[in-house]
Amino acid sequence: MSTLTVPPRRPVALAARYAVLLLMLVVMLGPIAWQFLTSIRGRTENVYDGVLPAHPTLDNYARVAESFPLLGYVANTLTVAALAVTSNVLFASMGGYALSRPGWKGRRSVFTLLVATLMFPFESVMISMFLTIRGMGLVDTLVGVWLPGAVSVLNIMIMRSAFLAVPREIEEAAVLDGAGEWTRFTRVFLPAAKGSLAVVCITSFMGAWDDFLWPLLVLTDSDHYTLQLGLKTLAGTTTTNDQRIIAAGAMAALLPMMLLFFALQRFFFKGVGEGAVKT
Repeated sequence: MSTLTVPPRRPVALAARYAVLLLMLVVMLGPIAWQFLTSIRGRTENVYDGVLPAHPTLDNYARVAESFPLLGYVANTLTVAALAVTSNVLFASMGGYALSRPGWKGRRSVFTLLVATLMFPFESVMISMFLTIRGMGLVDTLVGVWLPGAVSVLNIMIMRSAFLAVPREIEEAAVLDGAGEWTRFTRVFLPAAKGSLAVVCITSFMGAWDDFLWPLLVLTDSDHYTLQLGLKTLAGTTTTNDQRIIAAGAMAALLPMMLLFFALQRFFFKGVGEGAVKT
């Protein structure tokens, strides 16, 4: 009787694998760690003097709030991000559901057309978008900043793939129970796509929070600036041209995205089929 033997792990291959993973970790997290360490250095310390600060302090974060209206810029950015997340979750889920349902002509043509729009970079259409926003009278408004990102084609594709993965038997059982189209969408398909909805929330929030070029084109009044534009003015002023303060502002901009990801990570990695079975 033959027995199954497991080949021994090669120490050299295993060490090489962990070395590559460690290098990737340093490349991805190294700049963030450097920014954080710079943000907690004291005023008398040299930014490039060693890795760890000799006298760590949180005073630089207070100086950021004193240098420019941080809370106002954060409020403007949160407004745009909240609108972007809400509209993307709503429209992307409905669009993905419509594209995943068979039985209507032109579904493949519409999907192909949407995919084709991904080939055009933002820089090739931003002038026409700006002219459209100006024609609507939305220049220098937060609505004008939010409207072009109200729904993303990529998010529609994500939700479409999630809905296509829902077993047909579950939908048929809901139909036999008398569930209408809207009931099946809200009670069957959306709970089955919690992981994909978390992805849509995170990507929409990050896109709105990190956007710099489009707010730079649309906004002119500093009272309407988003946080990224505020950080640009912070780095450009002579009174606050301090790497410690700039690093503290960058870390303050990064913190909300990290909190959102940690809050949604258990849904982020959840499979689509798992939600459907539990429902």
